Amino acid sequence: MAKISTVLGDISPSELGFTYTHEHLISHPPQWRIAQDPDLEIPDPEKAIEELGYFYAAGGRSLVEGTAIDYGRDPKGLQYVASKVKVHIIATTGFNKGSFYPDWVKEKTIDDLAELFVKELTKGMNDTNIKAGQIKIGSSYNVITEQEEKVTRAAARAQKVTGAPVWIHTESGTMGLEQLSILKEEGADLTKVAVGHSDRNADPFYHLSILKTGAYIQFDGPSKIKYYPDSVRVEMIKNVLAHGYGDKLLISGDMGRKSYLKAYGGGPGFEFIITKFVARLRAEGIEDKAIERIFIDNPRNWLQF
Repeated sequence: MAKISTVLGDISPSELGFTYTHEHLISHPPQWRIAQDPDLEIPDPEKAIEELGYFYAAGGRSLVEGTAIDYGRDPKGLQYVASKVKVHIIATTGFNKGSFYPDWVKEKTIDDLAELFVKELTKGMNDTNIKAGQIKIGSSYNVITEQEEKVTRAAARAQKVTGAPVWIHTESGTMGLEQLSILKEEGADLTKVAVGHSDRNADPFYHLSILKTGAYIQFDGPSKIKYYPDSVRVEMIKNVLAHGYGDKLLISGDMGRKSYLKAYGGGPGFEFIITKFVARLRAEGIEDKAIERIFIDNPRNWLQF
């Protein structure tokens, strides 16, 4: 029977509801990265609970927590947070990108890493019984390093064993097609793969090229006007829908900084997409049926295994 793995146990796909498919609640990046940019550390479970309170009140029901092994995930912390809120939390096995990998990753073989991913999906992360619900991989800006390729191949092999969804970190939206090609070589099911940060590369042709492989595409930059206005994102969404790929689009906020979260005194917070961006999509002529598919049906179909 198909199920979705949360940090409190498996749920039926029908229980998922309105879902963000890539966020951060607790993360402790490598110390060198925190020294460069302290805003990236999100350390406080109590503030995660507060932020999820805003999310739930706005209508959010589930959230994929995308903090990977090399970015300082906290399975027990996520389980504690989930026990205090009404939001389903899906945790992550896998790695972000090569510059964050701990040294031990370099010593492991593809099959060693695949075995680790399978264990974390089926038995539990670290020394817990808290199971991950997705595999994360990543690549660097305009290049896939040797170590990143190894992790990608391991993810494909783990997916073949478990059927789990795979999420790809693309640096500024680059190398998504190349990552999909490696996964395909290993026999992965691309219909269970999502290419993240794709809206950072605001190229409609590129987006359609990804979608033609059968993979999901994820836009996770709404509200991030520092890159470009949301009008650009709306047009990219319309392009995906107009070409018949409404069943392959995921949207989230990737609120991976303290300064993005209301609980830390920042903004716009987890409410933004539900309360403002969805309203804009409607105002721009996107039908409720398409919005429901993006935030409810598509996450449910992608996450179940």
